[in-house]
Amino acid sequence: MIAGDRCTRACGFCAVSTAKPLALEADEPGRVAEATRRMGLKHVVITAVARDDLADGGADHFRRTIEAVRAANSGIVIEVLTPDFLDRDEAIETVLAGQPQIFNHNLETVRRLTPSVRSRATYDRSLSVLGKVKAKRGQGIYTKSGLMLGLGETEPELVTAMEDLRRANCDILTLGQYLQPTLKHLPVVEFVSPDRFADYKAVAQQLGFVHVASGPMVRSSYHADEFHLPLPMPV
Repeated sequence: MIAGDRCTRACGFCAVSTAKPLALEADEPGRVAEATRRMGLKHVVITAVARDDLADGGADHFRRTIEAVRAANSGIVIEVLTPDFLDRDEAIETVLAGQPQIFNHNLETVRRLTPSVRSRATYDRSLSVLGKVKAKRGQGIYTKSGLMLGLGETEPELVTAMEDLRRANCDILTLGQYLQPTLKHLPVVEFVSPDRFADYKAVAQQLGFVHVASGPMVRSSYHADEFHLPLPMPV
């Protein structure tokens, strides 16, 4: 996770601290690159807190980190998990300029629950971000999103959310169980059974997602390196 540990948003499911962020650290991209080199990573997921205090939402910091990691690791697969950047085209284009192979932005939950689950984010804005990424890069990138289950969504609502993601040309989907990080956060409404997660995976595959990870312990970056379809390589 880059860009600090203080988020400008206060989502009801997330345990990251909400506070006035500190200034970006100019040497962070290099330090991240060195860490990935030392660990010998073949697939890295770069994520960040929301930085609504910055004009570009931290997009250029993403770009610089992507480029530094690639320079230090020949052949590495780079996946980003980004905030919505308020759906600003210039911020999205800045991240894409780094040429990540996978662009992940989480829808998190169904439309009805979004206002109570996500701070400042909107359902349609997230779909727009994913759609823009695919429109700008086409077959040159895979898009990915994730949904938490157990917040009170119904099965028809969940299927609709998956259909909406496919209409935005989202390629990869993760489905996992929401767990309450502290008593101050949203409660778990339901623990979804492994069998139902398997059923939802089958539905997602029928809808056309090229890769689906679905299970109680699945998270956004769950076994991310198990995605084995041919990946576009940066030029």
